[in-house]
Amino acid sequence: MALNPALRLRRAARLIVLDPEGRALMFRYDVPGRDPFWVTAGGEVDPGESFEDAARRELFEETGITADPGPQIARMTPEFVTVEGEPVQADERFFLLRVGEARIDTAGHTALEQKLMTQHRWFTLDELESWHEAVFPVNLAEMIRSHSAT
Repeated sequence: MALNPALRLRRAARLIVLDPEGRALMFRYDVPGRDPFWVTAGGEVDPGESFEDAARRELFEETGITADPGPQIARMTPEFVTVEGEPVQADERFFLLRVGEARIDTAGHTALEQKLMTQHRWFTLDELESWHEAVFPVNLAEMIRSHSAT
């Protein structure tokens, strides 16, 4: 995977959280000047933090769920512009986690998340593939299908 040395490397842990029905938890971002988009839970790895520790921390901060992040099932290295407007080279690790109920607590969201993360919902895999707004990663339904015996 070739990384762009001209951009800051943004290491991130992403969580694919599945409820008992196999639906994936997604968060909708409404960033001024950009079309709305949906992403999995997760965020940037702090200095000195492992991807697994970041996944555990982000899971709790964004969902209120305390759990092992599950296995890493994918790695992606996209270039994109953060919600703060910074172009970055990402190194994203995806962890798959099943939860016992489709309920989360967003009280741990940061001020920026409270402002930009306007909605959350549980998507079926078919909905992920045909949603009318952007979903990232675009192949999320395929990733889930290839790593779950549902």
